[in-house]
Amino acid sequence: MNDTDKVASFRTKLSGAMMLVIAAITALGLYLAQRNVTRSSERALQQNFQTELSGLDKLLALRQTAITERCRTLAAKPRIHAALEDNALDLLYPSAKDELRDLMENREPAANQVASTLHAKFYRFLDNSGAVLPPPNSQDVGALSTQTESQLTFNKLPEAQQIGYVANDDDVGETIDEVTAVPIFSTESGEAISALILGYQPLEIVPRVAGTGMRSGIWTNGRLQIPSLNKSEEDALAREITNAFGKFRGAENNFRVTVNGTPHLLFYKRLNPESQFPPAYEICIYPLTTSIAQLDRLRWQIGGAGGLLLLGGFIASHFIARRLSKPVEQLALDSERNRAQRKRAEDALITASEKLKRSTRYSADASHQLKSPLTVLRAGLEALLAREDFNPETYEELSTLLHQTHRLNGVIEDLLLLSRMDAGHLQIDSEPVNLSQLVEEWIDDLSALPDSPDVKIQKEIPPDLLVVGAKRYISLIVQNLLENARKYNCKGGSILVSLRPTPGEVLLIIGNNGRPITPEAQKHLFERFRHDSRGTPVVGHGLGLNLARELARLHGGALRLVRSEDDWTEFELRLRAAQPIHSR
Repeated sequence: MNDTDKVASFRTKLSGAMMLVIAAITALGLYLAQRNVTRSSERALQQNFQTELSGLDKLLALRQTAITERCRTLAAKPRIHAALEDNALDLLYPSAKDELRDLMENREPAANQVASTLHAKFYRFLDNSGAVLPPPNSQDVGALSTQTESQLTFNKLPEAQQIGYVANDDDVGETIDEVTAVPIFSTESGEAISALILGYQPLEIVPRVAGTGMRSGIWTNGRLQIPSLNKSEEDALAREITNAFGKFRGAENNFRVTVNGTPHLLFYKRLNPESQFPPAYEICIYPLTTSIAQLDRLRWQIGGAGGLLLLGGFIASHFIARRLSKPVEQLALDSERNRAQRKRAEDALITASEKLKRSTRYSADASHQLKSPLTVLRAGLEALLAREDFNPETYEELSTLLHQTHRLNGVIEDLLLLSRMDAGHLQIDSEPVNLSQLVEEWIDDLSALPDSPDVKIQKEIPPDLLVVGAKRYISLIVQNLLENARKYNCKGGSILVSLRPTPGEVLLIIGNNGRPITPEAQKHLFERFRHDSRGTPVVGHGLGLNLARELARLHGGALRLVRSEDDWTEFELRLRAAQPIHSR
């Protein structure tokens, strides 16, 4: 073999070795690239799924908070307590029918599914042993089968609210209903004497974003309900879930399932931990067809790029590798941007959710922590005043303390009313209210007060001026304005009460003598816990004007300070007229 042949052989071997090295590097590169793309795709899918599921969980949490607040309010109804504590069980359901009328009779379609599922399908009461008290007419309280009612019983009455899910065979077929059991405690012993059980339609959320296709449902006692699936699909999926629960542990997890021949990602989460009801799980399924197709397309693209690398050889390898890395780098950048956007959105949702939770918790905590001890204190003082073995000074001190408990009770009632308005829970049952008669009655009451100062009341009140609203709350507005005019008046002063109609409204003006409000104090006059700063030592808690203005706005009206100068202060209240009124 000559030198030329040796050089050619060496070049051939070197070329072959280089091609083998390039082929090995290319094969390794293809393997690593496909593995990275697969991992990135699965990670992005998991993140998208968790984002949608997080939004669903927050919506369910807000809905459950609304149901909890509503149940506690219903369980505290005086008529229901009276029937239970007086053992007048024959009056229990008739009394509850009136108290729960708005909960059961509002069957019109709501603006969205979340609002519609806040209406109860049925309700029942339990006796002191935990058994269901049969209603006289099941149609009034929601018809249930004997088997369904048996799922509502307890071995003993619960001490805290319980959430569960029961199977129910109703007019639309076999369904799973969400139930909330709220204990009812005796006002005398504080022990549980009954429980109110409300049944609701579970919430199913289908996202509006096209192509996501996430569906949700309930699984309990081996039974699955996902309304968007047909019966055969539900049964097949229920069997897969039952088998999977034998392998997985924990309150939540995820695994892959097949629905109607299509792969899905299933996520389950325990809905009622520490509940006496059987365990129930929120089931969410997410179709993987689109994600798998996208992943297959990416794999084919990488394989084609690898073939070009082998055909092009060593010269094109660097260029192709650089081209191949660009999609992966772009995918990482997009994923990072999406992650940051999701984090900001989640933080905003968490902040809004916490504000709503704090608002609703405030009403319940204030009612439980303030009103109950105050009632006990007032009852104790009244019992002491009934005794006859104290000296006059002691009776006077006890009377003063009892008066302070009534003032404190007024503060609590105002705070609870404001908190209900802040949380959007205060509903106004509008009806025609005779404002003329209401103002006349409060003027009479104001004149009869023993501590009323020596003031002259001038009034211009035409008869039978009607406004739209709730008499209770309109009366509270008028009371606050008249009491302010009395408290901040001067000796020998006067109060002017003027009532007149305007087109579509009724105008109430209340003015009084006394020191004017400073311009600086006027800026904060309607804020909470702000006293009317006129240099007068008047007792108050700074909620009256704020409460009056909020109630006026809730009625579609307005309250404002017209003027405060020299020795005259004047407020103006506008309310919607209940009938057409023409100026005279």
